[in-house]
Amino acid sequence: MRTTELVDGFRHSASYVNSHRGKTFVVMLGGEALAQNQFRSIINDIALLHSLGIKIVLVHGARPQIDEALAEKSITPEYYNGVRITEEDAFKVIKQVVGGLQLDITARLSMSLSNTPMQGAQINVVSGNFVIAQPLGVDDGVDYCLSGKVRRIDVQGLKAQLGNDGIVLLGPVAASVTGESFNLTAEEVATQIAVKLKADKMIGFSSQKGILDNFGEVLAELMPNEAQQILNNINQESHVCLGTKAFLKASIDACRNGVSRCHFVSYLDDGSLLQELFSRDGVGTQIVTQSAERLRRAGIGDIGGILDLIRPLEEKGILVRRSREQLEMEIEQFMLIERDSLVIGCAAFYPFEEDNAGEFACLVVHPEYRDADRGSILLNNIIGQARVRGYSRLFALTTRSIHWFLEHGFEIVEVDELPDKKKQLYNYQRKSKILALEL
Repeated sequence: MRTTELVDGFRHSASYVNSHRGKTFVVMLGGEALAQNQFRSIINDIALLHSLGIKIVLVHGARPQIDEALAEKSITPEYYNGVRITEEDAFKVIKQVVGGLQLDITARLSMSLSNTPMQGAQINVVSGNFVIAQPLGVDDGVDYCLSGKVRRIDVQGLKAQLGNDGIVLLGPVAASVTGESFNLTAEEVATQIAVKLKADKMIGFSSQKGILDNFGEVLAELMPNEAQQILNNINQESHVCLGTKAFLKASIDACRNGVSRCHFVSYLDDGSLLQELFSRDGVGTQIVTQSAERLRRAGIGDIGGILDLIRPLEEKGILVRRSREQLEMEIEQFMLIERDSLVIGCAAFYPFEEDNAGEFACLVVHPEYRDADRGSILLNNIIGQARVRGYSRLFALTTRSIHWFLEHGFEIVEVDELPDKKKQLYNYQRKSKILALEL
């Protein structure tokens, strides 16, 4: 990596380091992820999150390890409606597997050898009876035996341990108020903890880079209803990993119950967790209660962001230069697209009441975000504003984007068709093309 790339990456991640500090993340590490070579790197990255001041509850699964151990004992797993039926002989094996995995993860989080990412780290790993279980009971005449579900979460106990700078590590086996133990799903445990703790994020891992569309491309962001439609479709596809389906369902449930963002990243790609959390676009899929991007009117505090966006184009002569003072006076005319507190697009709407017209001006979209037609979003918003005012025409001046405007319904017109006040300000040396859209 070149020095400039390192510096740029570090600078871009700084805002996320600050925004994540003190937040609570529930990380669901399925048994499929634990079985991969990248397991150690993922644990190191989780330890790094902890060192940055993030409060972490780590919930691990054990589905493939349990199946393998049961097969070695010649115990055939039984399921009903997709839920494991846990009989006594199987549960003895399950407890051994889960206990062994929990010890392995604790050992990894405790490692502080020189020349490793954990060098000098001192992490308190805490496990305990923070989850109270109850039996699933009998359904349609089928006894689930020692399979259970979450009855209660000890929220105060979890908060106390997180407040003491510990990582809380929990597995899919929990005790009941009667002193029995039950086999739960890690996804339910993670979801219930995230909801009850009012966690800022829930994070899960998959063999894929995230949730993919029909062309194999990662869907960067999904609302819960969109994710539910995808889940309904993949439930018919046997090749999709059971863990992927389970975490997608868990994410939908978590978002619908107050967790604002759930992230889904690959356990096969080294560093995917860090790239997802500390870069603007991430590398996986987010299930969100509201979009990371929003369109809004600019305020005085946005002047710095607008200047950062428009200055490169002003220096190239593509935009007419605006001073900070001018922007302060005109700030209410600007609409913004904001992503994670970064201004990635802007446009201005200048009214000419006496001519029953408006000007669409200063359209800029950040170079890294020009592939999602955000310019059209800004244009459509301003067209809507013009129509609400009852204007009959919207015009724009440009030297470089003529075809973009023509594609959006504008037509080239002469200087004489500008509003009188704008005509007096027209710069004949720039020779800007004038385009108009009839409303």
